Amino acid sequence: MKLSEILESKRLSLSFEVFPPKSDSGFESVREAVEQIAEISPSFMSVTYGAGGGTGRYTLEIAKSIKERHGVPTLAHLTCVASTKDGVRGKIRAMKEAGIENVMALRGDIPEGVDQRAVEGWCYRHAVDLVRELKEQCPDFCIGGACYPEIHPESANRKEDIAYLKQKVDAGCSFLTTQMFFDNNLLYNFLYKIREAGITVPVIPGVMPITNANQVERALKLSGSFMPQRFKSLVDKFGSDPEAMKQAGIAYATDQIIDLYANGITNVHVYSMNKPDVAKKITDNLSHIIGKV
Repeated sequence: MKLSEILESKRLSLSFEVFPPKSDSGFESVREAVEQIAEISPSFMSVTYGAGGGTGRYTLEIAKSIKERHGVPTLAHLTCVASTKDGVRGKIRAMKEAGIENVMALRGDIPEGVDQRAVEGWCYRHAVDLVRELKEQCPDFCIGGACYPEIHPESANRKEDIAYLKQKVDAGCSFLTTQMFFDNNLLYNFLYKIREAGITVPVIPGVMPITNANQVERALKLSGSFMPQRFKSLVDKFGSDPEAMKQAGIAYATDQIIDLYANGITNVHVYSMNKPDVAKKITDNLSHIIGKV
């Protein structure tokens, strides 16, 4: 099933993100976690691409398994950083052969130490280049793109960021998924601005439950997310107690999601970090709201 059909239904939905193992030895434990999350029957599951493409081959294997074994629609990530045209086209063919219908088109992180002159010579310098390639090679794909409620780290300002985002949508993105954020007002403001700029495709908010204090630093490094005072207070109070922090983090994420639903958002994506217990607890917390009783 294409995600565009899910997003057009206007029913409240919850989806989860999983990632492939960092090494071959970790595949079995990841597979088990993914299976347990799939058993919750989310609206869809997205499968990230291996860091630097190192374990990218598992993305298709996991996505295909979720779809075939559990009947859960999948969204397979694809990155193009430092890739050749032949390499990307080969990955697109493999996706098509695996029966993938939904693709998240991402540039990916530029490896440390790469000179800017080298970047300028790449076939795919930005995610929009990959969106165009996907649209050309497989027009039937439902293509998603990333967006940043707090501005992409490489954009000079909000106006420039939205202009690049519109290019991506005009190139063929059917929907957008946001980077994590911890203050819903940032999302509401972002939505107002992009709608004003003519970007009308569905936007799926991405929420990350912070279940241990160490995740805070990582979240800041990944996205530079603004941390509201009430969230900082939560970490200060419970960060040294793992179980209390986990419970508080799940409660905070649940509260975010409820507020999003209450304000007209119908689809929310959870960065569940391969943690089936976290995914299940959030689903249980929302069971009557999303009809999972």
